[in-house]
Amino acid sequence: MTRRWLFADQLGPHFLDDPQQPALLVESRAVFRRRTFHRQKAHLVLSALRHRAAELGDQAEFVRAETYGEAVRADGLSVCHPTSRAARGLVHRLGVEMLPPRGFVTAPEDFVAWARGRRGLRMEDFYREARLRHGILMEGTEPVGGAWNLDAENREPPPRGAKRLDLPQPPEIREDDIDAGVREDLDRWQRDDGIEFLGRDGPRLFPATRTEALARLRHFVEHRLPAFGPYEDAMLAGDPWMAHSMLSAPLNLGLLDPVEVVERAEAAYRAGAAPLSSVEGFIRQIIGWRDFIWHLYWYFEPEYRRSDELRARGRLPAWFAELDADAVEARCLADVLAGVRDRGWVHHIPRLMVLGNYALQRGWRAEAMADWFHRAVVDGYEWVMTANVVGMSQYADAGRMSTKPYAAGGAYIHRMSDYCGGCRYDPKVRVGDDACPYTAGYWAFLERNEDRLRANHRMRRPVQGLHRLVDLDALVEQEKARGSRAP
Repeated sequence: MTRRWLFADQLGPHFLDDPQQPALLVESRAVFRRRTFHRQKAHLVLSALRHRAAELGDQAEFVRAETYGEAVRADGLSVCHPTSRAARGLVHRLGVEMLPPRGFVTAPEDFVAWARGRRGLRMEDFYREARLRHGILMEGTEPVGGAWNLDAENREPPPRGAKRLDLPQPPEIREDDIDAGVREDLDRWQRDDGIEFLGRDGPRLFPATRTEALARLRHFVEHRLPAFGPYEDAMLAGDPWMAHSMLSAPLNLGLLDPVEVVERAEAAYRAGAAPLSSVEGFIRQIIGWRDFIWHLYWYFEPEYRRSDELRARGRLPAWFAELDADAVEARCLADVLAGVRDRGWVHHIPRLMVLGNYALQRGWRAEAMADWFHRAVVDGYEWVMTANVVGMSQYADAGRMSTKPYAAGGAYIHRMSDYCGGCRYDPKVRVGDDACPYTAGYWAFLERNEDRLRANHRMRRPVQGLHRLVDLDALVEQEKARGSRAP
């Protein structure tokens, strides 16, 4: 049996062919010299890698080296298809036997067969194909309940007056000696080797072992899944977790197989323990969106990440790039940026509609935003962020994988959160000292991109409304003056 090289995002049992298969795990310090990652992300990844090596014991060879090349010898070694082009190139250069990818639901050849010849690639179409192909939430050839998508029953605003959802908190992570050792090494790297990190250090908040990941999965299905659907898009300043599973990090470390996650959720519905609307919404995130984004990373050309159809050339300002939330007065943006700084995580709506929306409005470079998300959040990887940020969040591909820009004014944030009530800006005001930077920024974005968006049928009405604004000229000048300064 060949020895299996396990990258740090291939740490679950499904990456081995046999429970007793010998393994190689490599910790490369050069990864952290090349790029500035969030301190808590670095801690999580190294903790997970070292915990897996400790679990495997004598079955594993664990090497700490400056580079992978120093530690890897191709003879008698195999590896599952890695999750980045750079890693795949390294595997080829080293001459290591590469197996098909694991950790996703739909096979690459099935995605390619589905995608070939389509003018536009839409997640909803792929998701329905995946449900049918894998027999998930199906009754024969029809979706359970008669509908593929139950968004109409989901995505409600937060409960009025609530500071947090009335849900049990997820199981606490208890750090151990391995965590302490990682933290000591990171301190030493910063002190002695000049390696830098983003954000603040803090207690580990996400699973680094399969046991911890399974405990989180079990807790989510039993206690949080029923509320996931209604509140998956809601935001509360006092409740960063809401009803989310917090499983993206262990999934992307390979500690959980997405198939087992989906099976647990479907079993909860079949047992009457969770409503179909929540289960469908959650499963769509796993076998639909997550797989879709993975396959687009490989299906699109390598140059896709440099797409710039909206001519967004602005640089990320230092306050944003360095997570300086204290420089920001807009309450939503300050709180979300602080969440990234303090936890290395915020859920998908703050990412899309607060962080990404602001970057889109200001015309910041999409590739730089994708790189920032990759480095700044604990579950970020190149494959995750390329299409998610370049295509969806920043619409830099002009619609190859989404139907419209995810641009919105302050009214959306006011409806879906409790941020606006305590903010110095007014979401109804677009010009003046109290003008919400999101409301004004939305119209300035439309004005700047009117010619590029006019043909998009989903943007026709907003673009038509643009010139009904009596204060448009003043608004445009105001936002040019604001630029990328912290609002």
